[in-house]
Amino acid sequence: MDYLKTVVPSQFVAERGANLVIINPGSANIKIGLGTQDAPLIIPHCIARRTTGANLHPRKNVVDQALNSQVTTAQHVERERAYDTIASFLKIPSLNEEVSNSYSRKMSRLDGSNLTTCKKEPEFTWTDVFEKKPDFFPPSVIHAETSTNNDVSDHLSDLNNEHKETASVSEQIYREFICGEEALRISPCEPFCLRRPIRRGHFNVSPYYPAQQVLEDLRTIWEWILTEKLHIPLNQRTTYSAVLVVPETFDNREIKELMSLVLGDLRFGVAVVHQEALATVFGNGLSTACVVNIGAQVTSVICVEDGVALPATGITLSFGGEDISRCLLWTQRHHQTWPPIRTDAVAKPIDLLMLNRLKESYCQIKEGETDAFVVVHSYEDGTSVGAHKTRLTALNVPPMGLFYPKLLVPEVYLPPPRTWFHDYEDMLEDTSNVEYPRRPDGSDLYPGFNAGFSMWEGYTVFTNKHKKEENLGLAEAITKSILSTGRIDLQRKLFCSIQLGGGASMTNGLVAAVEDRVLHAIPPNEAIDTVEVLQSRNNPIYVSWKGGVILAILDFSREAWIHREDWIRGGLYIGSNRKYKDSYYIQAQPMCYMNS
Repeated sequence: MDYLKTVVPSQFVAERGANLVIINPGSANIKIGLGTQDAPLIIPHCIARRTTGANLHPRKNVVDQALNSQVTTAQHVERERAYDTIASFLKIPSLNEEVSNSYSRKMSRLDGSNLTTCKKEPEFTWTDVFEKKPDFFPPSVIHAETSTNNDVSDHLSDLNNEHKETASVSEQIYREFICGEEALRISPCEPFCLRRPIRRGHFNVSPYYPAQQVLEDLRTIWEWILTEKLHIPLNQRTTYSAVLVVPETFDNREIKELMSLVLGDLRFGVAVVHQEALATVFGNGLSTACVVNIGAQVTSVICVEDGVALPATGITLSFGGEDISRCLLWTQRHHQTWPPIRTDAVAKPIDLLMLNRLKESYCQIKEGETDAFVVVHSYEDGTSVGAHKTRLTALNVPPMGLFYPKLLVPEVYLPPPRTWFHDYEDMLEDTSNVEYPRRPDGSDLYPGFNAGFSMWEGYTVFTNKHKKEENLGLAEAITKSILSTGRIDLQRKLFCSIQLGGGASMTNGLVAAVEDRVLHAIPPNEAIDTVEVLQSRNNPIYVSWKGGVILAILDFSREAWIHREDWIRGGLYIGSNRKYKDSYYIQAQPMCYMNS
């Protein structure tokens, strides 16, 4: 304790964080980095694998293309009705008023006098899908020759160029897989298929994406990041500790498979699991808050009291920032302000990248008509990028879909096998007094030693504790979550301690909108008259990752940490007679030091 009072914080972090790797996986991005870093790497959580002749017909460039993404007539009617409700609130014309005035409004947008001031967003470029050929003569050789003979150096450089040109014509070899943003920028005409192993807050298991392939893709992506980005080779991995900051949407089986991945395939020496909401609270130096994480594809709400998450308050909403981006495209096409180009956010991931950037730059929540002059890019197969000047309108409507989810109309995916999402053993509860049958070969805990069994065979299905609300808006979800605590003193504290996280939480005007709409969503019979969203002390995009760093560094006892050998042998402390627990139960020491 005397050491903690005298140590310099930067020295403390450097000493205890050097061998910590904090991993915060999400549906669209993975946040990962060393405990000594100020900010994590934020990398698109996807992989594109080369397709071969066996699966070229019919060929899909995105595995999720096979899933249903069509908007029904009823959904279209509900979307238009939601638009009109939002338009009334924002004091902008409704859709019917827009149709009657579309001709004059469209003509004003084509006036070129104002387009010279439009902002041009940087364009994305297609990914080079071929292996990079090494130089015939390494740079070190050329540099050595330069110091003695410039003519020889020039000759070696020319030979290098000739070698590359020859290789580019006759020996081009496709890369076997491509990860991260490069995978999103692959042209649809190239023989690659994009896969996202996590979608809508769960493993992306479907009839077109087997569970074993999901796990293999996760392993490949994470191994690539650790090796190529963090420069931690496999033979040194056992000296590092992994901190898994998992979303509240993950079920027990998914958490266990990630632990097996981290401790088995990736060979970390020790690991621990923390909840994303709890990490968010610690990342902001709080102990009690209603945590609202607006992710790319899922929004989760859960309350935390004195450093302990309250599972009964958890609510999952099946929409996020990417749905706002797709709604932006629908809005512009409805108003005929989108250029006549083939933009497809599902089949062409590079278009979704562009839409996400436009949303982040121009969408906001405020009253009145909100327009912007921009340059929109078109990415057609095998052609150069096109630029189109236009004026986008109603830019304050898409983010309001967080409060009116019928406006967003998320894609409808076929459900994965339900046995994947449930397990007889809860990672979040004490099961020391409960006996469960285990397979003799341990394959239920460590899929690497499968011994021929189906990974999902024979698991009992229980209901998920985290409630999923399909048609609940953000304000109603926050209100329902807080009121479910049942104590007026805690409710008042939580309504004044709302914490927003995730990329979409940075939308200009969202904080004021949340405060106003939550206040009006509280039933009149509740004795609560104040709502406040707290300002985040860290960047909301990665505050949960930062909280994972804090939790790991301040966890001196490490009672909940899992050693690689123990996990492979069965996931139990030897002689402890209890199962490993996650961060519900390890908050005492960190909270003590944070408050001291």
